[in-house]
Amino acid sequence: MHASRPSPSSLLAARAREGARVSVRVLHFGAIVLTLALSPSSYSGPWRRPLAAQLVRAALPLLPWFTLLAAVLSLVVIRIVLVTALSYGLSQYALEMVVRVLVLELIPLTAALAVALRVTVPMAGELARARRDGAHESPAVTSMQRLRAEIAPRALAGVLCVLLLAAVSSLVALVLAYLLAYGFTPFAFEHYTRLVGRVFTPLVSLLFVLKTGALALAVSVLPIGSALHGRAGVAGLELQGLVRMFVAVLAIEVAGLAGNYI
Repeated sequence: MHASRPSPSSLLAARAREGARVSVRVLHFGAIVLTLALSPSSYSGPWRRPLAAQLVRAALPLLPWFTLLAAVLSLVVIRIVLVTALSYGLSQYALEMVVRVLVLELIPLTAALAVALRVTVPMAGELARARRDGAHESPAVTSMQRLRAEIAPRALAGVLCVLLLAAVSSLVALVLAYLLAYGFTPFAFEHYTRLVGRVFTPLVSLLFVLKTGALALAVSVLPIGSALHGRAGVAGLELQGLVRMFVAVLAIEVAGLAGNYI
């Protein structure tokens, strides 16, 4: 007798259970990475060298061209906003809008997506291939020591790379906004800093830091965690990580917009 085929409802339930199991394990991996990121021991002793190596590998090729791209994008957006505001007689609000649009919204998101596509997703593919080849199947390989030596440095490098790109690009955007609005005079600096300070209130600054950190964790932890704990081929694991990452990024952006403007 042939074994009866499982019903579509049972297959759907099994896939839902598997997806929930993987999501829980990915969240657990994210909690470990966050704990290690906040632990001073991760930046000293024997763990500093692998983290530094992964950070240089992640940030060094990405930082120059991303900074150039952010500068070009900032020039275009700033010029459009300044000219449009001037034509409608709203030039007093132009710089505040530039700071809100560029620094608070666009730059953290583009930095996170750039790191995801150029750094963490390829790292997740490396780990998925290593897992397929059996490099992460034995208990010795999945121990905390292996996690801290090989896996966590990749995730932490992704987090730090997002923060570095966002910080450098935000500084470039603020400098370009000043130069395009006031020119090369130093006499408007006090007025400009007061304007930026009105945008970055304590609450907005806290939300900005939390959103940037959450984006950094999402684009680093979810692709790598899916590669370590999912059940699929290498391409399937990368796709699962991308789907989880984009859902998380969308949720973080919606939460950030709600916190800033509602």
